[in-house]
Order: sequence, then structure tokens, then C-alpha cells
Amino acid sequence: MYIKNAQKEVDNWINEHGVRYFNELTNMAQLTEEVGEVARIIARRYGEQSEKESDKDKDLGEELSDVMFVVLCLANQTGIDLQDAFDKKMNKKTKRDHNRHHNNEKLK
Repeated sequence: MYIKNAQKEVDNWINEHGVRYFNELTNMAQLTEEVGEVARIIARRYGEQSEKESDKDKDLGEELSDVMFVVLCLANQTGIDLQDAFDKKMNKKTKRDHNRHHNNEKLK
């Protein structure tokens, strides 16, 4: 699925099931909350913290999808074509970082 299609799907969902988009500030707070949930899973499952029993059933994919959903909401309501922005970012990173990462001794 292209990002543009995902943006349209989220917009359709908001219009059919949600009353309206939450305002940008509310969505930013929601995004922060969702990223925190991802961080909690990663810290406990892959980091040095022990995983609490209550965290063992948490689905990392679902939490990452929550982050994506809110990012797509923010892009829609601020008029950002995320596909175009992502394509530009990938081109920039490819030009800027290709040799840098290959020459990084820390990554060998």
C-alpha cells in the first residue's frame, strides 16, 4: 500500500466512524502517548528492563500501527502529502548517507 492510499483510508475512516479529526495538539499528545507505548515494549522486551507480566501480551505491531495512524491523521489535517515527503526524504538520505554508513567502523 502506498502512503497516499493509507492517508486516504484514514481520512475515510475518520469521516465514516470518527466524528472529526481531533485537533492537531490533541493528536500530537496522542502520538506521544503511542510512541511511549512502543518504547515501553521495546525497553522491556529487547532492552535491559525486565518485562512485567502485564506487558507480555502487548503487541508491538499493533502499537506501531497506532503510531502510524496518528501520524497519518496529522499529515491529513495539516495538508502534508506524506508519500511525497517520504520519497524526498529517502532520496536525501540515500545521497547523504550511503558512503557515511559504509565507512562507519562502528557498524562493522
